[in-house]
Amino acid sequence: MSGQAFRQFIVKVHGRCNLACTYCYLYAGPDRTWRSRPAAAAPEVLDRTATRIAEHARTHALPALSLVLHGGEPLLAGAGTLARFTALVRDRVPADCAVDAVVQTNATLLTPRRLAVLADAGLRIGVSLDGGLAAHNARRVDHAGRPSWPAASRGALLVAERAPQAYAGVLTVVDVTLDPVETYESLLTLRPPALNLLLPHGNWSAPPPHWAGARHGEWLCAVFDRWWTAGRRETRIRLFEECVALLLGLPAATEALGLAPFDAVVVETDGSVEQVDSLKSAYDGAARTGLDVFRHAFDQALRHPAVAARQAGAAALADQCRSCPLLRVCGGGHYAHRYRAGHGFRNPSVYCADLQRLIRHIAARLATDTTPAVRREEVWS
Repeated sequence: MSGQAFRQFIVKVHGRCNLACTYCYLYAGPDRTWRSRPAAAAPEVLDRTATRIAEHARTHALPALSLVLHGGEPLLAGAGTLARFTALVRDRVPADCAVDAVVQTNATLLTPRRLAVLADAGLRIGVSLDGGLAAHNARRVDHAGRPSWPAASRGALLVAERAPQAYAGVLTVVDVTLDPVETYESLLTLRPPALNLLLPHGNWSAPPPHWAGARHGEWLCAVFDRWWTAGRRETRIRLFEECVALLLGLPAATEALGLAPFDAVVVETDGSVEQVDSLKSAYDGAARTGLDVFRHAFDQALRHPAVAARQAGAAALADQCRSCPLLRVCGGGHYAHRYRAGHGFRNPSVYCADLQRLIRHIAARLATDTTPAVRREEVWS
């Protein structure tokens, strides 16, 4: 019996990056599978992938799905390629299945022409940055060691100014060496409709940097307070919105929190079907399934033991997690952050203390906040 259908299809249209960020877990981490794969997905790979996505949508009668064009840096494949592949997927899925297509880019290669091609194709643009100032992005450099900030900030603002309807938002990895409020406010200058704050990938065998003392939780609490007390919704922050929703007993779905079944799958440039990239921060080959789009339907990936474990909810968690009063909200944290060499993923998150700090802080704010409910509802409406 296969598990819940995949609803997010992450397609690696290009497997290389024009940047060489010093902390990149994908290219500088333990996994080396990218080295043996082609730089770009061939037309036949994209064609077959579109067919497999449509097949899955039809089999499971999906009313909607998310198509994420990823890399590496997907714009290295060309804006036209991204537009044509998106059109191919939309053409092949059932007529009643909506396709929300997003390209996740470092924004350095965005130009007015490329932006127009993407926007005209109905693609939204998500931008990856470390902060809204040059100093925040000092480790995001190109292969010659040159800073990426001038081009990246220009690209982000280009989207904000010329195609705000296509602006998906900014993805930022938490850096506890930076001031949290300054980081948040600097990102607001790029006018993102949404922010996705991610904890740096790490685990019990390879702890994240600056890990001790729940510093990441404290950092997130400071940003939450600034965001929550603004008096208006300056931007959406998914982590906070999902936490608030879960605390209020509302449904929510995110890799970082909650017990919603995992529903994402990756197609690599050679057509290999894999689990999400974050697992590659654990060990070499952690995301492999042994499947590919030429020989296997996505339903076969649903039956893969590692995918089944991720869809098992609380049953797959450590005893400590299952007995925790925050289980329904925390959900054990991000799967990749639970890894310990020799013990697999059945452990609490390496960020357990940080998540407890954040969740309890937000719960306390909800319990004591006297702000009218209408404004609070606006936060996740």
